[in-house]
Amino acid sequence: MHVVCLGAGGIGGYFAGRLVEAGAADVTFLVRPGRKAQLEKDGLRVESVHGDFTVKVDAKLADELQSPADYVLLTCKAYDLDSAIETIRPAVGPNTAIVPLLNGMSHLDRLNEVFGKERVLGGMAQIAITLQPDGLVKHLNDWNTITFGEQDGAMTARVEALKAAFDKTGGKVNAVAVPDIIQKMWEKIVMLSTLASMTTLMRANIGEIARTPDGAGLTLALLEQNAKIAAAEGYPMPAAFMERFRGVLSDTASQMEASMLRDIERKGPVEADHIVGFMLDKARAHGLDDTLHRICFTHLKAYEERRAAGRL
Repeated sequence: MHVVCLGAGGIGGYFAGRLVEAGAADVTFLVRPGRKAQLEKDGLRVESVHGDFTVKVDAKLADELQSPADYVLLTCKAYDLDSAIETIRPAVGPNTAIVPLLNGMSHLDRLNEVFGKERVLGGMAQIAITLQPDGLVKHLNDWNTITFGEQDGAMTARVEALKAAFDKTGGKVNAVAVPDIIQKMWEKIVMLSTLASMTTLMRANIGEIARTPDGAGLTLALLEQNAKIAAAEGYPMPAAFMERFRGVLSDTASQMEASMLRDIERKGPVEADHIVGFMLDKARAHGLDDTLHRICFTHLKAYEERRAAGRL
């Protein structure tokens, strides 16, 4: 099995790196020159509660690819999607399956348009991980789940083969192949857009927000609105999902925060349009109350304005 992984940062470094560690696939990492030099010098280094490892990897620049892959793991940020599409083109052949692990939903339409729906799986990652400046991929909790499936719900041979490859990691990756990946992706964006909106707006983690007089109430109100949006799109949230995340998002001891908050704290770009803006557009399209969404989205766009002006 030949896998091309776009990027060797947190998500790509962990999931594709585990395939290399287990000898489960022939993996090529598509990276930029600086990251390539780093990988060639030090190898891919991962620090994780599931076991630290360092492996030598095949790192290539986009113009060094010579043949299509069986699978392409797409692990870029949503705001880099257009450039990522051009980068992976040489890796995509007639039988290639693209597995996007981006946040949000809108990227599926773009990938379907460019490569054809038959080449694009639905996918998502549940992991808290970051790439440090020295090249170390640092796992921040014990989440290690990758979920994927065909957009039409069929349990195909290529989906089963990819799961079998990840299963060879001995539990270091929890790979889940599902017949309802679009539902699962909606569940993720309901949770993530709530988490990202509130932790960036308040510049605080969930516990810090919940310990304020109205913090938990505001967070749960946004969660409920996001669930209404998903239901209006045809993907109602299961009762067990809502019960779980009402608890998670009101936990006064929680240190959970969105990676978008970490992006802001390092003065980096954010996926404002693709997560919070996406849900705002959907709320408006269905005539739902968009007050909280407008506040959270305007805050992020104001941050982008200040960043662009060099005023952070």
